[in-house]
Amino acid sequence: MRTIARRRQANPDAPQVVICGAGFGGLSAISRLTRAGMRVTLIDSHLYSTFQPLLYQVATAGLNPGDVAYPAGGFVRRYGAIFRRGELAAIDSASRRLKLTNGRELGYDYLILATGVSASYYGLKGAAENTFGLYTRTDAIVLRDHLMAAFERLSVDSGDLAVTVVGGGATGVELAGTLAELRGTVLGATFPDVDPDRVHVRLVEMSPSLLGPFDEKLREYAKAQLLRRGVDVRLNTRISEVTDSRVRLVDSEDLPSDITVWAAGVAASLAVAGWGVPQGKHGRILVGPDLRVQGQDRIFAVGDVAINPDDPTPQLAQPALQMGRHAAAQILRLEGKSATEPFKYHDKGTMATIGRRSAVVQLAGGLRMRGTLAWLAWFVLHLVYLLGGRNRVSALINLTYRYIFWGHGGAVIVGDEP
Repeated sequence: MRTIARRRQANPDAPQVVICGAGFGGLSAISRLTRAGMRVTLIDSHLYSTFQPLLYQVATAGLNPGDVAYPAGGFVRRYGAIFRRGELAAIDSASRRLKLTNGRELGYDYLILATGVSASYYGLKGAAENTFGLYTRTDAIVLRDHLMAAFERLSVDSGDLAVTVVGGGATGVELAGTLAELRGTVLGATFPDVDPDRVHVRLVEMSPSLLGPFDEKLREYAKAQLLRRGVDVRLNTRISEVTDSRVRLVDSEDLPSDITVWAAGVAASLAVAGWGVPQGKHGRILVGPDLRVQGQDRIFAVGDVAINPDDPTPQLAQPALQMGRHAAAQILRLEGKSATEPFKYHDKGTMATIGRRSAVVQLAGGLRMRGTLAWLAWFVLHLVYLLGGRNRVSALINLTYRYIFWGHGGAVIVGDEP
């Protein structure tokens, strides 16, 4: 592997491609570029890449934080690329140079922006200060520790615990369903003194249905499964304010909420405004059909942070993976003096899990699945897409233990990892 890495980096005159962001989009661009002899540098503010689709399992103590994190440097090294830890501060497109927040500067011939997004609170009063996010590994650990601390308080104090999940998309549905099962089945193994009836899980969604992109029957199935698990599902419900102990609705109703989790929307980081690139709705970077940033010849944007106003794509893992590969292919075309090609998203389908033996799968071509078969498909696919053999084995063991020993000692994973 070391020999391959040296050979790929041997030509100092090869074009330099800098990729900002170690998510799905950024990582998927690397191999095609290095195979073509490009010099590639990956930049990210963390030393690891996070598998976001399973963060809710970390937050509900079903997986260890390390199960969903893979060293970014180890990933790029296998392809002969270089990893540098840092956060993008500014872009000088005229001189083709980047400046990082730590003061370091790098030159580039081509640049791929794949920095992802963070929570969007839509200006809602108190939401940023009084809710927990679920977009980073740290978010998941913080939420897990607050949940475990709240359960522990229940074992020594009187009163109830109310948990509110805001947002009825895949993240909100998966988290609410798992919390309900955690309360009803797993909680007793770790906190046997806590009466499950004292823990209340609520899901609030402002639209008339859950899982908007899914078929109507699958949406209704998901709602029915959450209700079956004891989740208080509130549709067509708008929030006016979030406090440290309440979720206030526009109709003046106050809902008690000791822990409020925000899964209602995303936006580009505020840092994007300092990069000098055009921004659209929720701060996302505007790109053209070939994924080049509007007004730029050598800068691409992919994944959740990018949007083509004329052909928007879902903010999911599959579009990000395809966009990263497409951006790499266009860089090779530009180097070969060929015209770029427009990006076309090939929808392979989407899925969401509600809980044990309950999921919905919607594949391209019209195939729909729900129940145990859909849940097994979700289980296998997420293991396949996890980076690293150790992560796959560890996640397989932990999730299997959680679900196989359901109600018979399947305790939660706890700890003080920062």
